[in-house]
Amino acid sequence: MNLVIEHLAGQQRFQALVDGKTCVTDYRLQGGVMAIVHTEVAPHLTGRGIAGALVQAAIDHAQAQGLAVNPVCSYAAAYMRRHPATMALLSDGAQR
Repeated sequence: MNLVIEHLAGQQRFQALVDGKTCVTDYRLQGGVMAIVHTEVAPHLTGRGIAGALVQAAIDHAQAQGLAVNPVCSYAAAYMRRHPATMALLSDGAQR
C-alpha cells in the first residue's frame, strides 16, 4: 500500500486518508517532549499497518526535531516496545 501521511503541525496531528477514511495520530508538545496521545484507524482498515506508519511518522518527526517521546496512547506505547530502536527516544517519566 502506498500510504501518504500528512503532518498537520497546527493541529498537532499526523493523518492519512485511506479508502475515504481519515486515520490519525495526535500529539501534544510540551517542554521538548512529544506526547503521542491518540491513534485511530477505522475498524475495517485495521491490520494494514496504517496505525504503525502513523506512529512511526510521529516518532521520526520527534527524532528529527530533537524531541523526546511520551507514548500516552496505548497503541504508541506498544509500538515502541515492539520496535526497540525507538526506545532511546522515551522521555524521562514515560512508562517503559
